[in-house]
Amino acid sequence: MSWKIFIRGLWEENPVLVLMLGMCPTLAVTSNAVNGLGMGVATVFVLFCSNTVISLIKNIVPKKIRIPCYIVVIATFVTIVDLLMKAYAPPALNQALGIFIPLIVVNCIVLGRAEAFASKNSVFKSMIDGLGMGIGFTLALVALGGTREFLSAGTLFAYKIIIPWSTKFMLPSSSPGAFIILGFFLAFMNYLAIKKAAKKGETYTPPAGFDCKHCNLCDLKSIEDED
Repeated sequence: MSWKIFIRGLWEENPVLVLMLGMCPTLAVTSNAVNGLGMGVATVFVLFCSNTVISLIKNIVPKKIRIPCYIVVIATFVTIVDLLMKAYAPPALNQALGIFIPLIVVNCIVLGRAEAFASKNSVFKSMIDGLGMGIGFTLALVALGGTREFLSAGTLFAYKIIIPWSTKFMLPSSSPGAFIILGFFLAFMNYLAIKKAAKKGETYTPPAGFDCKHCNLCDLKSIEDED
């Protein structure tokens, strides 16, 4: 059971590639793999610790003030991470992550897991959920950052993979490039999900809010055609 909870965060409910959460840091800090790893590790720590503490105090926190209490818990661990990174992390990484470390306090992944899972489950399950979601978030950031870094400069974790590559390709490292590459990642995830459902003889059902019922692009296209 605990193994399924852990795997769910890595793949079936990956915060970035499936649930589309935490898009702000995902797109902003993943210009290279090192930045993605740094942001991911910080989020893993906060998710794991906050889930644990919130699960411990869930029965003594009044329901009407649970969200402010959860934010205080999360903010405490974010402050610890921020101070540790300022003390021990490389200056370049600190500068690259900047305000996005303090903003973990309001990251919808962290607060969402606190409300949706940690406040309703045992301490052990909450720890596993925080670890799985955090590592899933980290893997997505490293994959996206590594892809952008490689396409931009032919490097990976600042190590030169393609030595003759001397001129940087600016698009992958820019904001539009981040959206384009993330779009390819999401398309690949959907392809795998559709293929997996087809093997089982089932029809793939997108996550709630991401199906055609919640999209009006086709209606807009039909209006343009009529005009």
